Amino acid sequence: MASVFHHFLLVLVFLDTHAAQPFCLPGCTCSEESFGRTLQCISVSLGKIPGNLSEEFKQVRIENSPLFEMPQGSFINMSTLEYLWLNFNNISVIHLGALEHLPELRELRLEGNRLRSVPWTAFRATPLLRVLDLKRNKIDALPELALQFLVSLTYLDLSSNRLTVVSRSVFLNWPAYLKRRQPDCGARILSSLVVALHDNPWVCDCRLRGLVQFVKSITLPVILVNSYLICRGPLSKAGQLFHETELSTCMKPQISTPSANVTIRVGQNVTLRCLAQASPSPSIAWTYPLSMWREFDGLLGGKHLTPVLTSSTGEDTALSELAISAAHLVDSGNYTCMASNSIGKSTLVISLHVQPAQALHAPDSLSIPSEGNAYIDLRVVKQTVHGILLEWLAVADTSEEEWFTLHIASDEAFRKEVVHIGPGINTYAVDNLLPGTKYKACLSLEDQPPHQGQCVVFVTGRDGGGLEARERLLHVTVVLCVVLLAVPVGAYAWAAQGPCSCSKWVLCYCLHCRKAPSCPPAAPQCRDGSFREHPAVCDDGEGHIDTEGDKEKERIEENS
Repeated sequence: MASVFHHFLLVLVFLDTHAAQPFCLPGCTCSEESFGRTLQCISVSLGKIPGNLSEEFKQVRIENSPLFEMPQGSFINMSTLEYLWLNFNNISVIHLGALEHLPELRELRLEGNRLRSVPWTAFRATPLLRVLDLKRNKIDALPELALQFLVSLTYLDLSSNRLTVVSRSVFLNWPAYLKRRQPDCGARILSSLVVALHDNPWVCDCRLRGLVQFVKSITLPVILVNSYLICRGPLSKAGQLFHETELSTCMKPQISTPSANVTIRVGQNVTLRCLAQASPSPSIAWTYPLSMWREFDGLLGGKHLTPVLTSSTGEDTALSELAISAAHLVDSGNYTCMASNSIGKSTLVISLHVQPAQALHAPDSLSIPSEGNAYIDLRVVKQTVHGILLEWLAVADTSEEEWFTLHIASDEAFRKEVVHIGPGINTYAVDNLLPGTKYKACLSLEDQPPHQGQCVVFVTGRDGGGLEARERLLHVTVVLCVVLLAVPVGAYAWAAQGPCSCSKWVLCYCLHCRKAPSCPPAAPQCRDGSFREHPAVCDDGEGHIDTEGDKEKERIEENS
């Protein structure tokens, strides 16, 4: 009896000891450290953060695993977790409530993930967080209040990200920084505040002026891991250290031009210039009466292309040139140059006046033939096998409604269509064209003949049905060859003794197939040597008999 009782106690002790050991995930290791129990999952394909982790874990380390997000409530049962390391995973999203139920968290390391942004308000749930490691991610912006809930932070690593411009207010609004800048800070013992900002593609223009001044003024107890921050752009500042560069204050663009009123004659070339000074450097765009038409026409390689060239003439200065070749009366109007940057935008209007050409032109002058009192620009915007879609711009000098004549010509056919339509941008569909054919389309005013420069040449697509028919014929031929090769040798011997010549039968068959759908009743198979020995008799299905074959047959019967 005593022995049984002794064994019973051993079982209870074993079960109690086994139950006291927390469950460890398969492929992971669990250990006891000085600060508490630790879970390590290195290169384990978890797929997601496990939801059944024990609340006794003080540190969770999951690295090199295919994790893509930190969902809300990921650590709902781990209120005592202090160290969370999720380095070198593929995390690209942190949900707003991902850090809930972690009031004791002191370290969060997310190095080497794919984060483009961070929900900074989520750190409201981690008031004791002291270490935040975000290096080697893809973070490209920091809001001004990003650090307001990181009150206990002593180490912030944002190195090797994609930060280009950061406001000084990000750090001036940081409670941990403000605490160390108070006048009585020397009387209290505070740990240093370590910040890492190096290896980012900093753009050293006026927007970074505040941060550059902040970095220059940093003193203990604030420490930069690497104080040699380097400018990546613009080109004039690339390679300079923050401590060496001097940045100007930001200003909205100021625009000027050599001449705000330009007068030329028809056929002349002209270049309109717009000079903008701004910090940061501005971007310049043009708007003018035919801007939409010319931009689209330029994509198609139109003959009235209007290129815009923008170059930098100095720091914070940009020159934009709009070139118009062979100007027409329709090019007259106001050309607006608009320069903008992050501070604001400014506009400048240049008036262009195009006067009619003189009666006599110089031999080398450039001009576009006039269609009476109208300007016509024609192009093909879409084409199919049997048709095209034409689009044209027509501008008349008079307010009267004009009508146009459309000429469509090819080597096979000529057609003329009269289109009654007013000036402006218009489209017109032309159908029933021959496939795979070269055409020339011209548009002229009223009954005038088409002029050079008012025509387009195009080729319609090839008919896919013809290709399919040829493919089917090829398939039938291949099948027929296979059948012929599979015919037994005896059939060839029978065909050699037959009364019909293979060559003549095939010739007759082909001729009759062209005349009528009916075919000869039999197709004798012959050897090559029988082509000259046996005449062929073929019936076209309409009572016609090959008379030459009859005569040859009669001669054979007489000889027999």
